Amino acid sequence: MFCSANIYIFIKSSPGFVPDPEFVVYILYSEKYSKNYTGFTSNLIARFNSHNLLETKGYTLKFRPWKVIHVEFFDSKAEAMKREKHLKTGIGRDFIQKLIPNQ
Repeated sequence: MFCSANIYIFIKSSPGFVPDPEFVVYILYSEKYSKNYTGFTSNLIARFNSHNLLETKGYTLKFRPWKVIHVEFFDSKAEAMKREKHLKTGIGRDFIQKLIPNQ
């Protein structure tokens, strides 16, 4: 299932919003460095803030700022992990390249 990250972030931050337990596969893009990052989480807002503001080491620290260019929702961690792994294959990388603006 696909949903615009901006819409999801707006809804998730709305007062009184109670999320369903779900897992999110997300793709980040750094326009400044033309890099992308794929991951999964159960809390997209906290993870996005971690990538852009909180981390003190690791890959995503080097290529800030990041923006969310794609999200997919899953009912189980296993499904999300499987999709994340697929997106890191050659076929998945081709899919990601089509999402990147001006590519």
